[in-house]
Amino acid sequence: GGGGGGGGGAAPTPIPTPAIDVPNTPVASLAAEEELSNPSGSPTRPNMVGDGQEFMPHPLNNLVSPMLTDMYQLTMTYAYWHAGRHEEHAVFELFFRKNPFEGEFTIFVGLDQVLAHLKNFHFTTSDIDYIRQLLPNAKPEFFDYLAAMDCSKVVVSAVKDGTIVFPRTVLLKVEGPLAVGQLLETTLLNLVNYPSLICTNAARMRLAAQPKNDPEKKVILLEFGLRRAQGPDGGISASRYAVAGGFDGTSNVLAGKLTGIMVSGTHAHAFVQSYTGFHMIQDPMLNGVDLLAQVQELRTTKPMWMETNSSELAAFIAYALCFPDNFLALVDTYDTLNSGVFNYIMVARCLIRLGYSPKGIRLDSGDLAYLSKECRRRIDEAATDFDEPELAKSIIVASNDIHEEVLLSLNNQGHCIDAFGIGTHLVTCKAQPALGCVYKLVEINGSPRIKLSQEIGKVVIPGKKKIYRLLNAEGCPLIDLIQRESEPPPKTGERVLCRHPFQENKRCLVTPTAVVELLEVVFDGPNGYCAKIATAEEMREKSSSQLKTFREDIIRPLNPTPYKVAVSQALYSFLHDLWLQNMPIPELT
Repeated sequence: GGGGGGGGGAAPTPIPTPAIDVPNTPVASLAAEEELSNPSGSPTRPNMVGDGQEFMPHPLNNLVSPMLTDMYQLTMTYAYWHAGRHEEHAVFELFFRKNPFEGEFTIFVGLDQVLAHLKNFHFTTSDIDYIRQLLPNAKPEFFDYLAAMDCSKVVVSAVKDGTIVFPRTVLLKVEGPLAVGQLLETTLLNLVNYPSLICTNAARMRLAAQPKNDPEKKVILLEFGLRRAQGPDGGISASRYAVAGGFDGTSNVLAGKLTGIMVSGTHAHAFVQSYTGFHMIQDPMLNGVDLLAQVQELRTTKPMWMETNSSELAAFIAYALCFPDNFLALVDTYDTLNSGVFNYIMVARCLIRLGYSPKGIRLDSGDLAYLSKECRRRIDEAATDFDEPELAKSIIVASNDIHEEVLLSLNNQGHCIDAFGIGTHLVTCKAQPALGCVYKLVEINGSPRIKLSQEIGKVVIPGKKKIYRLLNAEGCPLIDLIQRESEPPPKTGERVLCRHPFQENKRCLVTPTAVVELLEVVFDGPNGYCAKIATAEEMREKSSSQLKTFREDIIRPLNPTPYKVAVSQALYSFLHDLWLQNMPIPELT
């Protein structure tokens, strides 16, 4: 299976079919896509997350709680409480310092789970009992404080799920009591880091899969990585956020049930191997017609078809009897070109004669570019010979350890693949296993705070901030501008000086045609407000539409141009003044 083939073994299940545009070509019709994604033909399942509900009841993973944290968060919380500082007003910001996968963009997601965690934040009785064991010398009143703790005094601002973001851009701004803000750190990082990494990886694969010579073609991408994911939670998160990054569905049945995303699956090599001959087909009748007899009769019309693997043909017939309108065959169990594709053609042709619409084949090994073109040729030749245009609509699905570089290579070689099942390299983010978001205190009791470092890139820009995206007349983003919260926002048509936060000689003037504020309040505990949670499909729509607005050189896979993130003149001056105030002057002796 090589990672990509795992999903092919998923049994057909009731699933929703997304509304996605497919080009009007002989190999990829809308009906073909819908049937591929919904092999059982069952009614769609209502989305259980973000389908108009006011709020997700709980995070997808029931392990997400205040206890999903690091020990030092608890020790600091006790120290704050012991010193009487736990209610001091603090501001924390979550951001990252470097884009993943040697690229120059990242897609932010995970806010849906952050909001669910904030809404449900509380310690249980058993949590408190365990913390007593960890902090045996803590005063008893501290545990009463923990038992009553929630996020009712917390306000969170964030960029929207599916937003294209860049290093130093504030993704989440958390304001509220110092102790609560501190306790949120590890959990929020956990809920944002991996989803954003997966989503970005998926988006890069979506871009790589699109044929440059046919930009209108809809290539279907399916996530097949559950068996290779880092545990059950990694599998569920990968499925949801791969869709947010541009994938069409998943093989993960539980992810479909929990989140309503499209589930897809046909059969694996084991199904083909399990058949030893035609005698294993117990009931060959399909709507009163003996499908086995029809296929065997057709087989005798071409000598080369008589040489195909009979047990493979028996397996295909058995599967077609169960799913005649959604027949998609894995053709590489024995010999793709001399057996598998011919066996598919025989069964598919008989199904068409009976009024059904077979869907296509899947390749899971070998030279995918060459095999896809040869299979396409054989299928199209058979469609012409039999005067069966329906047969020419058969799609070709490919799996087998596919990653971004493979997709780029296939497009360079030319191929006839209509859909990809991608597993290991997608869900494990093998090219880069972590994003590296950080969560830093930037203000306490109205006083901006700075963190210095010998590594300039790790210096934290102090104080509460707002982020603006400046656009040109075509709607193309020019630069992201970070300002102090007290500054007036940039105005359209007025020139603004944008500065690199750490390099004095890097600066530019920008006159924006449009200004977009990226941070908005998504959780307001004091006022009982929580923003609507986005579905994976809504995240996908936002991320894909935003990617189309950026210059191609910024999102290209090789040697991309860095996108500019700058600070205002006021923030630049404030940052460097505070830097000098807090940096001791060394004395040489």
